[in-house]
Amino acid sequence: MPDDSEEILKTRKFLKARLLRDYSTFRGHENEHDNIRQLLKRTAEMGESNSMLLIGPRGSGKTTLMNAVLTDLMKNKDFVQNTLIVYLNGNLHTDDRLALKSVTIQMQLENATDGKVFGSFAENLAFLLACLKAGNKRSKSVVFILDEFDLFCSHHNQTLLYNLFDVSQSAQAPICVLGITCRLDVIELLEKRVKSRFSHRQVFIFPNGEDFDAYIKLFGELLSIPSEKQLKEQSERVAGLKHLQSNELTFHRNHFQPSKYKFHKKYTESWNKHIAGLVKNASVTKALQAVFDFDISQAFLKSFIYRLVAHINNAAPMSAQITAESISQLAASYEIDDKVELLCGLSVLELCLVIAIKHHSEIYDRDPFNFEIIFSRFNKFAKVSSTMQGIERPVALKAFEHLRNMELLLPLTATTCKVQKEFEMHKMALTYTQINQTVQRYQALPTEVQQWSQSSII
Repeated sequence: MPDDSEEILKTRKFLKARLLRDYSTFRGHENEHDNIRQLLKRTAEMGESNSMLLIGPRGSGKTTLMNAVLTDLMKNKDFVQNTLIVYLNGNLHTDDRLALKSVTIQMQLENATDGKVFGSFAENLAFLLACLKAGNKRSKSVVFILDEFDLFCSHHNQTLLYNLFDVSQSAQAPICVLGITCRLDVIELLEKRVKSRFSHRQVFIFPNGEDFDAYIKLFGELLSIPSEKQLKEQSERVAGLKHLQSNELTFHRNHFQPSKYKFHKKYTESWNKHIAGLVKNASVTKALQAVFDFDISQAFLKSFIYRLVAHINNAAPMSAQITAESISQLAASYEIDDKVELLCGLSVLELCLVIAIKHHSEIYDRDPFNFEIIFSRFNKFAKVSSTMQGIERPVALKAFEHLRNMELLLPLTATTCKVQKEFEMHKMALTYTQINQTVQRYQALPTEVQQWSQSSII
C-alpha cells in the first residue's frame, strides 16, 4: 500500500474536482429527468416537434439536469448524428438581433446561398424561417435551449419566441424548444399569440425539503471515494461528451475527468469506512439538520462539503481529517448572527442604552424614541446601580450617536430637518432575540445589567 500522505492529497484533489467541476451528475428527480430525455429523444428519432419549460428556483439544479440529459443522450448514435443543439442565454443575447445572429452561426448558415452575407434582422429571420420551413420530418432536428427564458419574454414583440413556437407547432423541420427559467409566473409573461403556440409542457424542479435521510445519504456519497468499477463507468459516461458539437455550450470543456484518478483498494475501503462512521454519528446528524434547515439545496451542501475538504492535509492521520467536531463547528458558523457579533463589541454603557431602548419598545409597542426618552430610562437604572453611577449626559449622548452611526438605530426624520439631536426620533434596527443573545454572550457584563435586561422593573 502506498504512503497514506500521498493518498490523502490525491483524495483532496479528487473531492475538490468532483465538487467543483462535475456539471453533469444530477441526483433525484428521476421522473423529470426521464420526461426531458424522452422529449429530446423523440425529436431526434421520430422527428417530433415539441416545446417545454423547465422551472425552479435558482440553485435547484435546472442547468445540471439539462447537462445530465445531454450527457446521457451522447451514447445514442441517432441523437448525435441527427440533432443540432442551439444554445441561447437571456443574459448574453439581450435582443432578438443578437439571438438570431447566434442561431445563424450555430446552425452554420451565416454564409449560405451563393456566399451572400445577411446583415439586417428581417433578412436573417426570413432566411432562418425559410431554412426551417423547407425541412420535413426527415430533416436534421434542432434543439433550442433558451437559458434565462424569462429575459427573452422582454424582447420587442417576442418575435423570436413567436416564430420558434410557430415552427414547433407546424409540420416543418423538427425542432424542440426547451426554456429554463427561475420565474414561476413565466407563462403570464408570454403574449397571447405566443402563449397559444406554446405546448404548455412544464417541468418543475424544487429541492425536497422533507427527505432528510436522502440528504444525509448524499452527504456521505459526496465525501466517499468510488470503487474502480464506478470510476470506470463514470469515465465512460464523461468520455461521450466529446460528441457534443456546440461552441456555445461549454460545460464539457472543463468537465471533471474521473479517469485521471486511481486509488489503492485498501485505502478506499478505510476512507469510506471513516466517512460511513461520521454519517452515523449523532452530533454530525444534528449539525447536518441545522444546515438542512438553513438551506436544502444540493448546491449549498456542496459548498459546505468543499469547506470541509479544503482543510484536509497530509500532516494528520486519516481519522483526524474530517471529524464530527469540525463538521459541528462549520455548521455553527452558519448560525452566527452578524449583529450579535457587532453588539458584543460595544461598551457596557452603549449596551445599557440598547437595553433601555429594548424596554421602551416592549412597553410602548415599538414606538419611536429619542435620546431624552432613553437617557431618562437609563438614569433610573443608573441611580440604583453601583456600576453605572456618575455617567454624565454628554458621555451618554456620544454613546447614543455611536449606536446611530453603526446603524443599530435608524432616524425617522430627514437630515435636513432642523431638530436638536437630543430630540430627533429614531427606531430600533434590532430584534429582542439579538439583544438577549448579546447579553448572554457578552464577556464580563456586570450582574446588575444582566438582571436589568430581563426585567424593566427597577
